[in-house]
This record gives sequence, structure tokens and C-alpha cells, in this order.
Amino acid sequence: MSDIELGTFLRTCREAVTPAQVGLPAGSRRRTPGLRRAELAAVSGVSVEYLTRLEQGRDRNPSSQVLAAIADALGLSTGERIRLRNLAKAASGGDTLCAGMLPPDREVRATMRALLDQLEPAPAVLLNRIDETVAHTSGYDRLARPAGLLDGEPPNRVAYMFTDERARTTYPDWDRVADERVAALRAESSREDPELIHLVEELTVVGGASFSERMNAAPSTPPAVGVERFTHPEVGELRLTYETLYTEGQRLIIYLPADDDTSAALDRLNNRRPGALRAVHG
Repeated sequence: MSDIELGTFLRTCREAVTPAQVGLPAGSRRRTPGLRRAELAAVSGVSVEYLTRLEQGRDRNPSSQVLAAIADALGLSTGERIRLRNLAKAASGGDTLCAGMLPPDREVRATMRALLDQLEPAPAVLLNRIDETVAHTSGYDRLARPAGLLDGEPPNRVAYMFTDERARTTYPDWDRVADERVAALRAESSREDPELIHLVEELTVVGGASFSERMNAAPSTPPAVGVERFTHPEVGELRLTYETLYTEGQRLIIYLPADDDTSAALDRLNNRRPGALRAVHG
């Protein structure tokens, strides 16, 4: 049944897009205002024959690259991309993870919990190798939750960058931050990591070319220190300097105000006296 649902969904999406929306002439003698398979093939680079097999349920295991190409060509929304990926997973029998590699560390050691407590009210977040949020300070909660960074079970920072529409508002320097998020993801895991493979397949479809092009680019070293601009829904734009501390299987990122205006804004956000979080200049 799932393979039929996948084909029906693809056909419905195709027929909802007009040629003009993808830069093609409408032509004449059209029985439907939507795209023909040949037109979708021309735009997506996926053959007519393969599109036919997908829509008829005769191919149940399309690659994430094929799904991404179709989604990009049809201009699918994030929700539609998630639906497409879920139907494809169901049609293929679901994803299975290979044995032989430990899962990402989702436990918080007692010493790390004590360190996070000592860092209050500074925003600080503990991440595992695939960028899942494992633990954080209450200061980070007040910073990140209103922007949607703690949505999801578990929250994932790299997924947020490429699947949440708020990300480009939250990070005014979105392109640079997106580069750094993907660089960190690649640096922390091997290409054979089944958990990474699973995440990459999801984001290739849902995040589209903006993710896959970064994932396939030449590797780069993610910065351990730097400054990020962050737009908070309540207190506006902040300039945050960060420092990354690496531990076995996890990394801790600590944020501090990079200027006096950010210092004052974080104090208001945390209901602290002025100067509780002093700016780190330079």
C-alpha cells in the first residue's frame, strides 16, 4: 500500500505544478494544467521511465538524491518533502541501521551536568557527533527555544538549519553558519557512520540542494571559536562569541556576549542584574 501512496503523492504534486512555474512553455492540447512526466523529467534530470515506475509503484526504493531532485523541481515545501521522504521509507520497508558502530552518545555524565550548572546563566549546549542537543543550560533554553532550536525529539542543530523556515531569520549570516554546521557534522562522524547516513538521507530530501551541495563539497575544518549573529524573537539581534570544548563523543559550546548591547539583552532575557554576563570584547 505504501508504494501506491508514494506514487499517488508524486503524481498529485506533479499535476499541481504548471509548466510556467518551472519555466516551461504551456504548449497546446493539454488535458491537465499540471506538468507532464516528460516535463518533470526535463526539469529534474530523472528519466521519464523511472518517474513512471515510481508513480505506478513499480520501484519502491528511490535514492535520496532522486527524491531531492524531484522535490527541488516541483518546489515542494518542507512539509511536503517530509511527507515524500516518509512515504519512500515506508515503501522500501523502512530504514535499518547497520550494526558495528555505537550510537551517538545521548547520555550526560555527572561531571558534565555539574559543569553546565556552574556555567549558568551563560548559554551553553552539549552536542553529540550528529549535532543532536544532549543537554543545555537554562540560559541556552531562553536563548534557543523561542527561535525553535529545541524543537524535535531530539533537537538537532544541523537539521534546524536546513528544515526550519525560522533559521534564516535566526541567523542573519545563514550561509556561513550553515557551512560551519555541515563542516562540524562531517568532522565528527565518518561517512560509514550509519547514524550519519540516516541523517544525511533525511536532509538530502528535506533540506534539498542547500544541504547536499555542502555535504558533497570539499571538507573543511569547523572553527572551534568565533562570533555568531543571532536574532532572538524577544530581544532582537545578539552578537555571541563562542568557545568549543571537545570531550569523548560530545562537544560543549559555550556562548558569551560579544558586546555590551548583547550583554544587557542576555541579562534581561535571564532576569539577571545588569553585568551578570559581561561582554567578551575582541
